[in-house]
Amino acid sequence: MDPLAGSNWSSTATVAGFSQSPPNAVLMRFIEEERRRRPLRRVLDIGCGAGRNAAPLADSGLEVIGTDLSWPMLQAARSRPRSTRGRLHLALCPMEILPLRDRSVDAVVAHGIWNLARSGTQFRQAVREAARACRPGGSLFLFTFSRNTLPANTQPVPGETFVFTQFSGEPQCFLTGEQILSELEQGGFIRDPLGPLTEYNRPQPGQLQTPRGPVIYEATFRRIPD
Repeated sequence: MDPLAGSNWSSTATVAGFSQSPPNAVLMRFIEEERRRRPLRRVLDIGCGAGRNAAPLADSGLEVIGTDLSWPMLQAARSRPRSTRGRLHLALCPMEILPLRDRSVDAVVAHGIWNLARSGTQFRQAVREAARACRPGGSLFLFTFSRNTLPANTQPVPGETFVFTQFSGEPQCFLTGEQILSELEQGGFIRDPLGPLTEYNRPQPGQLQTPRGPVIYEATFRRIPD
């Protein structure tokens, strides 16, 4: 059964588009740097979709656990041409309930998934769950929506701080840089100064507002020791 049946995330066109997406080059470089610095064997890719990042990471020799809530996306990830260097395991599950033991992965990838949380509560549960699965000192690569996607006067969903519906019509999370650092630290991750903290697509002052994709934050973190 597909929990997202009938939604855009399980549509044939969306799955096909994600199946053709290349891996995130910044993420790939970060993981390679991590492998040079310390032992790195198991990677968790939350919301792996059609495997754009999970499959190449597995092909590099890592053991990768990819999770998603769209069954067609996971089928597409499983169908990607693969080498035999690493292993790719796929699981159908929500972002806030991961089928993994405590401290069982060396790195976590949250690429375009936590911004899909429909409430601050779900966002925080997802961060805490990732921290539970990650060993102390392990790394987190985050790719998420920036608050600067929306005009400054845009109001969040009543009772929420960083959840808005104005971008897509559905509740999604748009955080400031300060909120990202605060929320992740409360959830168990601290900023990693060796990795990126970059904001992409932010309009310049005085620039005319035009239809565009979301403003994106990429950042890396470390699992705080218990």
